[in-house]
Amino acid sequence: MAEVRISIGGRGFDVACQDGEENYLRAAAALLDAEATTLVDQVGRLPEARMLLMAGLMLADKTAGMEEEMRGKTAELDRLKSQPKAEAERVEVPVIPTEVSETLAELAARAEAMADALEEAG
Repeated sequence: MAEVRISIGGRGFDVACQDGEENYLRAAAALLDAEATTLVDQVGRLPEARMLLMAGLMLADKTAGMEEEMRGKTAELDRLKSQPKAEAERVEVPVIPTEVSETLAELAARAEAMADALEEAG
């Protein structure tokens, strides 16, 4: 079992945790410390138990708000998933008939021949 020294609201605590869980404990302690530091900055020195209680309640309030937001988003996602799927839109691409392509090519060749004849005459 590992032991980690953490700081909450400027006070140090030695906390035991499972091996490999040290980083999670430090991250959780950092969240609690941020709330405790806010309290200490606003109110001043508090008894340890009160500081920890208030910081824990502030974190619980934030967590409850996030859970409520997640429930709303999950409900919205479920609603969107249950909507009927849009039908694929049919798109028609115009196709130029072969006769038109051949006629245009013939006209282009004639125009080039006329341009060449004008150049030679001019």
